[in-house]
Amino acid sequence: MNKFIYLLLVLFTLSSCSNYQKAMKSDDVEFKTKVFTTQIEKKKYNKAIRLFEQYAGSYRGKPQAEAAFLNYAKALYATRQYITAAYQFESFASSYPKSADAEEAAFLAAECYSKVSPVFSLDQVDTDKALTKIQAFANKYPNSQYLPKANEIVKVLTDKLELKAFEIAKQYNTIGEFTRDYNAAIKALDNFVYNYPGSKYKEDALFYKYDAMYKLAMNSVPSKKQERLISTKSFYQSLVKFKADTKYLEQSNKMLEAVEKELKQYTN
Repeated sequence: MNKFIYLLLVLFTLSSCSNYQKAMKSDDVEFKTKVFTTQIEKKKYNKAIRLFEQYAGSYRGKPQAEAAFLNYAKALYATRQYITAAYQFESFASSYPKSADAEEAAFLAAECYSKVSPVFSLDQVDTDKALTKIQAFANKYPNSQYLPKANEIVKVLTDKLELKAFEIAKQYNTIGEFTRDYNAAIKALDNFVYNYPGSKYKEDALFYKYDAMYKLAMNSVPSKKQERLISTKSFYQSLVKFKADTKYLEQSNKMLEAVEKELKQYTN
């Protein structure tokens, strides 16, 4: 019995492969569509894609084209061809605006752009584009069932942009060690805190600003040193006010002691 079942499976597989090869060589659109649908159902997406691309141009506009084009886009998505999939999903949503699947296609198109968003250290053009696409989707479908998932994607993308912005601001402080341009670091860190007031990196940003102010003050020309030392001491209060038990407390206190020591020469 087991051998019989095995034989049937082999024959079915050979027949399936034979049908696929026949469809690839056939001019019969109906037959191609039937085999394409079978490949989709079997999750043989690469074969389905190759087959559909043979006749897609002549198929457009036909009644059965709607389902086929959506399946084609989903096959591209499943094979991680996200940019091409996004184009096809957008084309589907535009071509079939009254389709019951138009909303899903519009969401998947936006999601595809998020899939090509790179790691935070690289250029974030694709991340910005993904956020724009998701916002456009949310505007068009404000009550969509896909909004919770869209919001999750937005959070991941915005967190990435936030980390990118913080690392750039932090880098200015590092570069200041070599250039002695601490003002650039202070400005960059100020901008970061302004743009991301609720950031999980705010404690770090405040410390690095304090650090930049400290270095600027300690390396200042005599005519500007006192004023900058006072500003640094004042900003220390801002840091500990934000978080009294900051992880930078010990280091910050040592810097404060050095600042106060320098300030004594102006009071004596």
